[in-house]
Amino acid sequence: MRREPDYFGDQDLELVYIAKRLEEAQRLEGIFCESGLDYLVEPDKYMGGVILRRELVGAFFYVDPASLMAARETMQRAGFKPYEAG
Repeated sequence: MRREPDYFGDQDLELVYIAKRLEEAQRLEGIFCESGLDYLVEPDKYMGGVILRRELVGAFFYVDPASLMAARETMQRAGFKPYEAG
């Protein structure tokens, strides 16, 4: 279920996905809701483009650390590639 930042308190959340399109973000929200996962989604900036680099806005999905593995498995089953830092 989509939650507000206050729900998670002072917890450090894990970034699990950056959706670059609205349709993609809405699909992932549906998948997370169906699976009963609590998540936070916020707009944020990322760098996009190969030849012409530019700043874009995407939907950043976060979960609490205890739900990280469940979120990753749920995403992979649905064809999403979870975010990997690096």
